[in-house]
Amino acid sequence: MRFQLNIDKLMFETDGVWDMPLLEATQTTFTGAEEVIPFNYAITERQPQNKGVHFFLDDYQFERVWTYPEKYGQILKRFKFVLTPDFSLYRNYPKIMQMFNHYRKQWCGCFFQSLGIDVIATACWSDEDSFEWCFDGMPQDTAVALSSVGTQMNKRTKRLFLAGYEKMKEKLHPRQILFYGQIPEELKKEELLRIESFYEKRFRR
Repeated sequence: MRFQLNIDKLMFETDGVWDMPLLEATQTTFTGAEEVIPFNYAITERQPQNKGVHFFLDDYQFERVWTYPEKYGQILKRFKFVLTPDFSLYRNYPKIMQMFNHYRKQWCGCFFQSLGIDVIATACWSDEDSFEWCFDGMPQDTAVALSSVGTQMNKRTKRLFLAGYEKMKEKLHPRQILFYGQIPEELKKEELLRIESFYEKRFRR
């Protein structure tokens, strides 16, 4: 393990060849009863104490968390737990940009933890090459979150999602898996804890 100087002169322990910031395991046991709201509703949320926050949104809606981490960290401190920002790892991005987005996700998670926020790591991958680094810095034997949004459009994207899911289980041995989006038929027998979308909650109500 080495230590990486981040943009705000803090020191976070790192993991892997590429020195990805290393997250601690979450203290949260997700029951499925907790409401997990999208980040773009966090600022105006009036009852945050028993809620979580997710970032399964278009990146432009939460880039500000990376730009102004202190400001938004104080807002997120009000919530029971927070998922790490889901910066996109599109396959058509240059690898260095994909890796930087994973670095940013891990850095933000470590920074939130330094503020006393309970953080659940979000897993994300692109293709098989990303498996070499996309789980670096993520804690093992704890809760992990992931999204299938945009991954079920065709056979190739679905195959890559399922391959990454199996690699994630192999590397992280997650105790709980929080799942946002459509659950593929191949994973219907898995013990997945659904995070409802805003539209699902609205329709149910």
